[in-house]
Amino acid sequence: MRSRKAPGASRFDQPVPAAGREIRQAPGALPVVGHAVALVRDPFAFLSSLPDHGDLVRIRLGPQTVIMTCDPELTRTMLVNDRIFDKGGPFYDRAREASGDGLVTCPHRLHRRQRRLCQPAFLPDRYPGYTPAMAETARDIAGAWRPGQIIDVNDLMVTMTMRSMVKATFDTQVSPEMTRQIVDDLTVATAGIYRRTISPPVVNRIPTPGNVRYNRAQSRLRKLIDDTVSAHRADLVDHGGILPMLLRAQDPENVGDLAALSDAEVCEQVLTFFLAGAETTANLLAWALYELGRAPDLQERLYTQTASVLGDSLPAHEHLPMLTAADHVVTEALRMYPSAWFLTRTVERDTSLGGVSLPAGTMLGYSAYMIQRRPELYPSPDRFDPDRWEGKKPDRVAYIPFGAGARKCLGDRFAHIQATLSLSTMISLWRFELITDRVPRPAVHATLMPRGLRMRVLARQ
Repeated sequence: MRSRKAPGASRFDQPVPAAGREIRQAPGALPVVGHAVALVRDPFAFLSSLPDHGDLVRIRLGPQTVIMTCDPELTRTMLVNDRIFDKGGPFYDRAREASGDGLVTCPHRLHRRQRRLCQPAFLPDRYPGYTPAMAETARDIAGAWRPGQIIDVNDLMVTMTMRSMVKATFDTQVSPEMTRQIVDDLTVATAGIYRRTISPPVVNRIPTPGNVRYNRAQSRLRKLIDDTVSAHRADLVDHGGILPMLLRAQDPENVGDLAALSDAEVCEQVLTFFLAGAETTANLLAWALYELGRAPDLQERLYTQTASVLGDSLPAHEHLPMLTAADHVVTEALRMYPSAWFLTRTVERDTSLGGVSLPAGTMLGYSAYMIQRRPELYPSPDRFDPDRWEGKKPDRVAYIPFGAGARKCLGDRFAHIQATLSLSTMISLWRFELITDRVPRPAVHATLMPRGLRMRVLARQ
């Protein structure tokens, strides 16, 4: 890896050598499909192998060539210059079909205004109002388990995070029946986005059972959110949720219709928040529980601190500074298993990166998983070691689970708090035990979840 430059330095606009630099192609490409089989069959191994072939490496996904940025500084350079390296590629195309031009998927030209209008809902003073939904939902779900029960970790974590996000967004305005319908439809929608990403567009238009379920779920979600937005618009009482803040937000840099979010835009932001946040946080919790199951001593240390901080109470916002063990577990799980495992950018105009000329239209890819498993950045990178964060803050170049620059995930703090409080709640009630020594293979979706992870829960004394 190249040596670090001084803060603020960038190779973004450095002159390109006359002869240019050749970008090597990763070995193992197959006819027609390229590296897609390797990426799906064993994404962890494939991504980890790419830095051996250079700072920039070409891979082929079917007919599409993607240049992977394997160097941490080059990756950050790409991410912070989002005017040149804009969000684009098949995943973002399908995600836009699902949620419209929300904050996560919109192009650069629409992003700054949306960011200013959504930011107030995620300011620090709002989080005390969101945290009860997180802890209460975790308690309700985990409290229903029985001693010795074998649980489907993936399914329960998705249910937990989706329910708490719905509650934090709409507060008490949504009935339990409506919440269940939202959770079910979101589950169908999030799985459908990835399936449609890797399928030809013509296949997505065929009325297969999967496409019919996806389209019906999308229609129900949009109508439900539309109706809820209309009801809140008429009320305009701040019940403490995210939605009232989106409805009341004003952009000082715009006037007229652009000064606030329209109802349609609010619907897109809520749908984006659900689709982008629920499954990612669920996967984070699932991987954290898996690693804690592999390390009983670490799990007991976590329980000891959690019990001493909470006693018999639910975790709340004021407990967060004292729940350092849970915080470190979440931080380390994000390092080892970042949900944004493979994302793309599109070059908007001719430019250069790392001494290589890149014409407009070039597709770039990056992987937080690849960067955060580099041994020169993290000693023993494949070892789950929350203690590595003791007295240390993540480096903005070497730690990018939420991206970087202006397009860094606006809900990063929300996700981290949600995971910390949910984990603390579950650990205070149960001890988690693996029922097999088999290492779970990642199920390759838009995020990476531990396939078929099942664990036994044992009651705490």
